[in-house]
Amino acid sequence: MKKLIFFFLILISFPLFNSCEDNDDNLVPSELEINDFVWKGMNLYYLWQADVPDLADDRFANQPELNAFLKTYDSPVSLFNHLRVNNTIDRFSVIYSDYTVLEGVLTGNTKNNGVDYGLKYKPGSTTEIFGWVRYIIPNSDASTKDIQRGDIFYAINGTPLTVDNYRTLFANDTYTLNLADYNGGNITPNGQSVTLTKTELAENPIFINTVINQGTHNIGYLMYNGFYSAYDSQLNDVFGNFISQNVTDLVLDLRYNSGGSVATATKLASMITGQFTGQIFAKEQWNAKVQAYYESNNPNSLLNKFYSGLNGLNLNKVYVLTSTSTASASELVINCLKPYIQVVQIGDTTTGKNVGSITLYDSPTYTKTDVNPSHKYAMQPIVLKVVDKNGFGDYTAGISPELSNKYIENFDDMGILGNPSEPLLSRAINLIIASGKPAAVYYDISKRDFADCKSINPLRTEMYVNK
Repeated sequence: MKKLIFFFLILISFPLFNSCEDNDDNLVPSELEINDFVWKGMNLYYLWQADVPDLADDRFANQPELNAFLKTYDSPVSLFNHLRVNNTIDRFSVIYSDYTVLEGVLTGNTKNNGVDYGLKYKPGSTTEIFGWVRYIIPNSDASTKDIQRGDIFYAINGTPLTVDNYRTLFANDTYTLNLADYNGGNITPNGQSVTLTKTELAENPIFINTVINQGTHNIGYLMYNGFYSAYDSQLNDVFGNFISQNVTDLVLDLRYNSGGSVATATKLASMITGQFTGQIFAKEQWNAKVQAYYESNNPNSLLNKFYSGLNGLNLNKVYVLTSTSTASASELVINCLKPYIQVVQIGDTTTGKNVGSITLYDSPTYTKTDVNPSHKYAMQPIVLKVVDKNGFGDYTAGISPELSNKYIENFDDMGILGNPSEPLLSRAINLIIASGKPAAVYYDISKRDFADCKSINPLRTEMYVNK
């Protein structure tokens, strides 16, 4: 139904090209087909369409005028970037020359060696950086090598990492990580190295799920690293297992989760709760013309409601572990659950991504149906803002925990993920059982990651809807 709606919307959005032109004048030269797709898709859907003069509905009187404009851009990428607003506003829109790669990233299928890492500045430097291993993806090349959480690396193939070269060095399919020791803040090469090779890898986002028994509390712990819809059934099974073990409390670990499907985020919220079936979880706000069309023709399509038929814990409080890598759909869960239940956040301030995207293909309906066979370009532009049931979604500076619950992972006390003594999980457990034990305090913002393996590829921090 949504595809049909979008098709009608496309027809009403270009009256200036459908009026007094004869068909020959409306032809798009083959060499401009991709650029034409980029402009028309952005004109129709882009969230900030009204703020980009060259995307105005009256910018071109006819197709020949648009063609003349499109000829001035030598690539679809340069045109796409020109049509975006300032990158301090739009940090996330992307275009891909091969939509199969885009589709893979959105579903957790990437070319990957299995090392999930963060990057930090070396002490006292604004140019030299080092990396640290956050976790190893199962069934990856790294899972067969001598490398683990907490390991430090300072160079790739013998070249020290800097803010200028790290993207290039990590882009290779095979490379060697040169390891180091962390001594009181000093990064000291130790002569060890690990050679890794990327393969096509599907990452199951359900990294850890277990139940921790503490007195009268049965605490469910879930480390969930991506909102990938292919794993929704497995996620529901995890919550079914939590129910069978009489879970009384939940710690949801999203510290390395950079986002994904809005529908999956809504399902996760429905599993945490269960008592709000059919109520509004989140609202979508599109650009003015798309919003107006939906409000007039299908207003329910702008609402994401709690699902029924899932395994729900019926909780009125959830503990969420976060970091600066916690983004988009993860932030959606935090923000949109708050009007319904108490959300206790532990860790660091989140990324601050309150907008979402859709995949646009070069086809009459911008879906993959009847896609143009002459190329594989597709766009993933930001098209909507997501807010809670009350209309709040202004957290571009990130969502912060209370001061007493702020914590940045510390190399002197990394802990084992899923172990009750791991600092972030330990803090959550202490709050749950009200043990009175002092919280682990480590909040030196200079020790924050400035980037990680997912932010290097902007698409891996996307929040998207399937329209």
